[in-house]
Amino acid sequence: MNLHEFKKKALENEEVRKEYDALQDEFSLIDQLLTMRGKAGLTQEEVAERLGTNKSNISRLERGRSNPSWSTLNKYAAACGFGIRLEAVEKDRAGA
Repeated sequence: MNLHEFKKKALENEEVRKEYDALQDEFSLIDQLLTMRGKAGLTQEEVAERLGTNKSNISRLERGRSNPSWSTLNKYAAACGFGIRLEAVEKDRAGA
């Protein structure tokens, strides 16, 4: 069974699907962080240097192992040559 088939099978389970859906925003943020850094052509070390922090802090941020402040996200984006904005989206009536 490959990863795609495994994911499809796992998401047939309602509990797994709920947990997966609940993590989508976090996965999206991580993807955006990695995309910014990749487009900027920077390493974690280079971003850390620009932020005056350690590579391990950047690694934790990019793995979703921290709870970054708005300021930290702004600084990370700026270090990569980007800006960020907050967007409020209304959830559907099902709570998804």
